[in-house]
Amino acid sequence: MFPVARAAQSLVARGIQHTAVRQAHRKHAATFHDKYGTMILLGGAAMFSAVWGYVFTQLDVAWGFSPIRRVTPTEWRE
Repeated sequence: MFPVARAAQSLVARGIQHTAVRQAHRKHAATFHDKYGTMILLGGAAMFSAVWGYVFTQLDVAWGFSPIRRVTPTEWRE
C-alpha cells in the first residue's frame, strides 16, 4: 500500500474511533419515555385495575367454579 493511502486510511479510522468514543461517553438527553414512561405505565395499570374492579363488582354474576348443575333451563314458551 502506498504511504499516502496508508496515512489517509489511518486518519479516517482514527476519526471514526474518535466519533464512536465521543458518542459512547456522551450523556443523551432524556426523551419523553425516559421522563414519563414509568408513570404512564403505572397510571395505565391503575386505571385498568380500577375499571375492571368496578365492572366485576357491579355485574350481577353468581361466581362459582363450575356452572354444572347450577344453570336451570327455563320452560319453552310457544
